[in-house]
Amino acid sequence: MCGRFMFQPDKNPEIGQIYKLAVENGFKPKTGEIFPTDETALIIAGDNRVQVVGMKWGFPGFKPGQSLINARSETVRQKSMFADSFNKRRCVYPTTGFFEWRQDKTKFRFNFDNQPTTLFIGGCYNYFNNVPQSILFTTKPNESMIQIHDRMPLILAKNQINRWIYDDEFAVEMLESEMPQLISEIN
Repeated sequence: MCGRFMFQPDKNPEIGQIYKLAVENGFKPKTGEIFPTDETALIIAGDNRVQVVGMKWGFPGFKPGQSLINARSETVRQKSMFADSFNKRRCVYPTTGFFEWRQDKTKFRFNFDNQPTTLFIGGCYNYFNNVPQSILFTTKPNESMIQIHDRMPLILAKNQINRWIYDDEFAVEMLESEMPQLISEIN
């Protein structure tokens, strides 16, 4: 689920500002279509407010060379691989949409409309050999997604970012929340 997403600072002013902040903080997140293990821009907790950083997408897997890119929101608090990170290091992926494939291999792009509008996805990060790496959360699909895939990203509204990162009670509630309706187009 959600094995790729878009990060288009040249087509979306809000994403452009996020990219600029990441670069000013010394990072060089990839732009365009983001694949697992790419460095991507993330919003994380700062000292007094959120900050934008660059971080590799994917936790190390159980086999050499494997990356875990998604965690199920329903079990993230119980799984030892994710529980501590969820409790202490939540993050937000700023995107301009994500991709999903149907069983027949048809590729769909999802967003709030058919433009590269900003779509925020909840996740967490951890340190592996002193290197921060991130993972995004998926949840059960809503009506806009169920015909294409049985999972969808945990989507946050812009005004929920600070609460997701800093408010533990809110973050736990979001794990079970209904996701907003999205528009899909064949890509």
